Amino acid sequence: MKIVVQKYGGTSVGTTERIKKVADRIIKKKEAGYHVVVIVSAMGKATDELITLAKEISDSPAPREMDMLLTTGEQVSISLLSMALIAKGYSAVSFTGYQLSIQTTSLHQKARIKDIETSKVMQALEENKVVVVAGFQGVSDDNDITTLGRGGSDTSAVALAAKLGAECEIYTDVDGIYTMDPRKLRNARKLDVISYEEMMEMASLGAGVMHYRAVELANKYKLPLYVASTFEDKKGTMIEYGGQKEMEETLVTGMASSLDDMQITILNLPAASTTLYKLFGEFAEEEINVDMISQMITDGGNMHVSFTIPKDDLKTAEKILNRWREETPGIQWETNTEIAKISVVGLGMRTHAGVAAKLFEVLAENKIEIKMVTTSEIKISCVIDKAFEIQAINLIGNTFGLGSELE
Repeated sequence: MKIVVQKYGGTSVGTTERIKKVADRIIKKKEAGYHVVVIVSAMGKATDELITLAKEISDSPAPREMDMLLTTGEQVSISLLSMALIAKGYSAVSFTGYQLSIQTTSLHQKARIKDIETSKVMQALEENKVVVVAGFQGVSDDNDITTLGRGGSDTSAVALAAKLGAECEIYTDVDGIYTMDPRKLRNARKLDVISYEEMMEMASLGAGVMHYRAVELANKYKLPLYVASTFEDKKGTMIEYGGQKEMEETLVTGMASSLDDMQITILNLPAASTTLYKLFGEFAEEEINVDMISQMITDGGNMHVSFTIPKDDLKTAEKILNRWREETPGIQWETNTEIAKISVVGLGMRTHAGVAAKLFEVLAENKIEIKMVTTSEIKISCVIDKAFEIQAINLIGNTFGLGSELE
């Protein structure tokens, strides 16, 4: 049985007309000889609208109840898409994550997939039905509805494709993976192919086309991902092992920028060997992703620590920091939300020196101050003032040849 899992994002199913066009695309794949499983996000801005409603009720909505609320968005889109397919003469059936038994951990709003029961999917496919599944959601061992966090529909699609031994196609409002968001680097180039490693880095650093956890899962199961536009029949981008074939000639494959992070600086922490692991251990327990970290020991035997976290986690971080300040009154802390994180990514960095120096040089020449830096074998990230984001992107893009020649 030749199976393909297709995922359509919220923009792709944002209106009933678009849902009908998605149905046509699905039918085309089915007519090509595939059994089709479809993962669908909530329509358009439906999730944002539901979050707004919740915030009108409470500043801190209960996570369990938020999951109950947010999963209704996908229930609308899967039923409408199934109706569209049936109206066009094709048998279809929709399933929520709960109905399909997409088993997850019990952490509400940030659950992780543990396993997927595929018997209902296989039975429906054997009956020649298109299976339409709600992305982003599952069910915990306690029988509670859970959500996987933003971008979780990508993860749902990859997990189901891996479980079914299927191909996986991700359809969105862009026609592939670019060297940089074309809205920020106007001559950014589309990539025909990119490696799992590079895509994971770019996704984790702010490239919004693919969700990091989805690429990580695809890498684990060596499942190639095809990313293309819902609205155009242009060739997309393949995410696979190895990436570009002429990697020795490519220093930097792509760049990402994020305005979603904030910088926290804690002053006068005790410089004990246990301080950092206790502090960041508490952040880990709350599922807060700490990214960039810098530390400085003071003359008085204390230390200053600066790090970045997602802005969405500020309230939880404040609770942790207030506890620390109560236990150690000398501690002070401050936040900076007006930052941009700019990152360059490329497997070629493993075999070429001087990328960091070149990056720092172009920013220094243009008087753009770097506040923090972190590196890996294939990545360099720096934090700068938000006001310089677009200028820095274009300077770096031109320096490393990430754009095509403008007409």
